[in-house]
Amino acid sequence: MFAKIPNAAHFFRNGAIALAMVVSQPLIAQDGDVATTDSTAKAILEKADEVRFPREGFEVSVVINTAGAEGAMETRKYRVLSKGNDNTIVMVVEPASERGQILLMRGRDLWIFLPSVSQPVRLSLAQRLTGQVANGDLARANFAGDYGAKLLRSEDIDGEPHYVLELTAVDRGVTYHRVLYWIRKANNFPYKAEFYALSDRLLKTCYYENFKMMAGRMRPTRLVMQDALRKGEESVLDYTDMRFRDLPDKVFSKDYLKRLE
Repeated sequence: MFAKIPNAAHFFRNGAIALAMVVSQPLIAQDGDVATTDSTAKAILEKADEVRFPREGFEVSVVINTAGAEGAMETRKYRVLSKGNDNTIVMVVEPASERGQILLMRGRDLWIFLPSVSQPVRLSLAQRLTGQVANGDLARANFAGDYGAKLLRSEDIDGEPHYVLELTAVDRGVTYHRVLYWIRKANNFPYKAEFYALSDRLLKTCYYENFKMMAGRMRPTRLVMQDALRKGEESVLDYTDMRFRDLPDKVFSKDYLKRLE
């Protein structure tokens, strides 16, 4: 959305199309764990979602630094307003030449508003925003609402036990077809996610780092997204200044966006 935008076609590159699939069968976990069910996996996923972002309305600043294979660096800054994981506004702060561009998400419907275009343009969550970051990576953080979950196994990482969940898209509007997700058992902190395309090709890996107190609890303030196809290419998302906001539903409407600065 907010990458350099010569025209709307910019947003239709490198999108991973989600496959509709709902998980409903019981599962026996590996590595000595007791039998579990998908409802248990979903509960784990919901707790990890709550670690990442509040359910209440909030505002946060995001800086994305992208390193290319040749060492070139690009920096982009955004301001994000979100409520309940289903309503999000993303506004460009930098570069100044793109200030005024706004992305609006309601449910899984996504639009880009451009100052030079009278009508909003529909986008896909899977389309690239900038670097290794898809629109859905910034605009929608509702893993529990977007994916069916299975608990595959337990895995120790640096002496810490982690759940390993397999997430499968519930419909075609989701950002990724499949995700493998590592969550620390002790506190439900997300550790790592691998994102897969419809062809089951690994697209990128995300690490959740630098946990700090924000909006009432410890949360990951840095996400490192590494391209699985082009070695050395990665985007780092730094979250700062998260605070709760009273955001009425009317804020997340096309008519209201003209009031935002």
